[in-house]
Amino acid sequence: MRTFQMQRISAIMLLVFLTIHMIVVHYPPFHIDFNQIIIRMANPVWKAIDIAFLFFVLMHALAGSYAVLTDVERFSRAKRYLAGAAIVIGLFAFYYGTKTILAFQPPV
Repeated sequence: MRTFQMQRISAIMLLVFLTIHMIVVHYPPFHIDFNQIIIRMANPVWKAIDIAFLFFVLMHALAGSYAVLTDVERFSRAKRYLAGAAIVIGLFAFYYGTKTILAFQPPV
């Protein structure tokens, strides 16, 4: 898939997930605290939403970084290494973020 297509798809998905995030977390009809978040994170649907949000944020950021790196001049060897490093960092961030989201368990 081309980089600009990845940017467009991830931007549309980010609008969806950011709207959900803003409505649920920042504009609820009640006070939200850490206990509410723990209870919400016990639901597998919310975990899936957060993991998808994380995926599209990383995809959008990495595709944008790649576009900036390759936009000015030819794709040199140094830029290839930077792009490879960005992919590795993105994969690590996705793994670590997913592991953190899945670790949330409701209090017993």
